[in-house]
Amino acid sequence: MFKKVVVSSGLALMLATGAAQAIEGSVDVGEHYTNLNVGLGTTSPGLSLSGNWMRSDHDGDVSGLRLGYNVEVGSVFLSPGIKAMWIDPEDGKDGFAAAVGAGVSIPVTKMIGLYGEYYYSPEAFTDHLDSYQEASGGISFTPISLLNVRVGYKYAELNNKGDRKDNVLADGPYIGASLRF
Repeated sequence: MFKKVVVSSGLALMLATGAAQAIEGSVDVGEHYTNLNVGLGTTSPGLSLSGNWMRSDHDGDVSGLRLGYNVEVGSVFLSPGIKAMWIDPEDGKDGFAAAVGAGVSIPVTKMIGLYGEYYYSPEAFTDHLDSYQEASGGISFTPISLLNVRVGYKYAELNNKGDRKDNVLADGPYIGASLRF
């Protein structure tokens, strides 16, 4: 039921914006995890909607839907947002989490930029977890407007309740690429 409400709300907001938005698909691969993303409006000012699926080789997976609002401040791009996630830890109970956070993108040159993001969900916004947090940052290279290549570091952790082992879904460097059309 929770998934249906989140998806329906996201689709309604997407239709309400009425503006032409770029669609983006990306893949990030680290040593022990993979993260797939699809987004709408993630690189332009205004509302954005994106979904992701991150899988750890050893600690479970997370599926999420993010709703954000992108703001340009000079050449800096700020992206505050909320994420609704379904969490399936290897050593814990399945459940949901709602996280708040933001991202930032800073151009260094026309083709090179710095980026970072952080999302956090306290126990009050989770089901079967003490907390959830994820952070990433790195350098991006955009040789043409349709392609973006990234090198960075990602950390994502599920703090389980009780005596269950915490799950670190991602903790290490990654390489990624995205296409926009």
